[in-house]
Amino acid sequence: MLLYLRLLKESFAFAINALTNNKLRTFLSLLGVTIGIFSIIAVLAAVDSLDRKIKADMNKVDKNTMYLKRFSFAPTDIPAWRREQFPDVTYDEYQYLKDNVASSEYMAYQMFTNAETLTYEKKTATGINMIPTSHEFIDIQKEELDKGRFYNESESNRGSAVIVLGYDVAETLFGDDNPIDKKIRVYGRRFTVIGVLKKVGSGGMGMGSNDTAAIFPVNMMRNMYGDNNDFMTPIIIIKPKQGADAEATKADITQKLRLYRGIKASEGDNFMIDIISSFTEFIDQIIGVLNMVGWIISGFSLLVGGFGIANIMFVSVKERTNIIGIQKSLGAKNHFILFQFLFEAVILSLIGGLIGILMVKGAAAIASSIAGFDFVLSFGNIMLGFSISTFIGLVAGILPARSASKLDPVEAIRSGM
Repeated sequence: MLLYLRLLKESFAFAINALTNNKLRTFLSLLGVTIGIFSIIAVLAAVDSLDRKIKADMNKVDKNTMYLKRFSFAPTDIPAWRREQFPDVTYDEYQYLKDNVASSEYMAYQMFTNAETLTYEKKTATGINMIPTSHEFIDIQKEELDKGRFYNESESNRGSAVIVLGYDVAETLFGDDNPIDKKIRVYGRRFTVIGVLKKVGSGGMGMGSNDTAAIFPVNMMRNMYGDNNDFMTPIIIIKPKQGADAEATKADITQKLRLYRGIKASEGDNFMIDIISSFTEFIDQIIGVLNMVGWIISGFSLLVGGFGIANIMFVSVKERTNIIGIQKSLGAKNHFILFQFLFEAVILSLIGGLIGILMVKGAAAIASSIAGFDFVLSFGNIMLGFSISTFIGLVAGILPARSASKLDPVEAIRSGM
């Protein structure tokens, strides 16, 4: 055991010597490993961070929650020309389903609409995500309030001019002042601020926080603009009761809406229902594809890096042929010589991998500060980087190490004379 520890120490010394004595050659040879490790670990870290953020954001909503609308969030077999003919869901359909779907715990009517600018006195908040929705939204989305309250059923049904602001919006408009009962202006009208949501942080892929949103009764929007406008797309959000089967609830909604719309048995549905759990599976497929693409792209750099390590080791064997001969003449076994050069190849590859991982860590810190999104370099990805580096070193170093171990001691000594 002590012999192999000494062997490892000597191999490390030879590797450092190769780095210091032949800086340019070693740098160019290790560049492939460094870039390869940087590429694959950067891609994996970015994808893992994105996946973690999306899952955390989606966990705010029950996985059985479903969205009823005329379009689909996920890929579908229904051709685009047919989907374009689907009618929007209506407020009357929302009320009908709410009264007739027994397995539904909460059902909310919401509209997707354009971002707007909110003003308070001389202060403005631009690009605010406007969310006109019914009062059940707060129960489905599990949003928590920092100040004030959410609007109730009566205010929702009447379309009262009340509004709940995201944390960042309230901070922009009011700073340290209490925003409750203050009047802000949007859509050319005055709204009374009745609540502020707790700060959550940035979200991912549209499933994130409402820090930069403003939520108000959907009937206020309907009273102002009616139900048929190009800049508004209505959806119905359904949260099944605890323990209810999501697919059974979906089937019940499908049956009742087909009946309400008078769709014949021979005709297909003219609406789409997406369940969050299905959307999660779709996200997992995307994550898998991104990881695969990252591995393929990085594989070319790792292949080049492997050739670079092999090149260093063949040159090292050539330069130290005389030393190998002396070692063998003094009784060094073939496997001792083989392990000596193999360890050296692995150490060189690990140095290239370490540089690549440090580059990922620096890039993650820069990206996090610029994008406001946490790119996390996990311990698992770090260990994966070192594992790949070790494997590249073993594969690249095995041929040079074998050639060194099989040298004839007499010929080896003579070649150095």
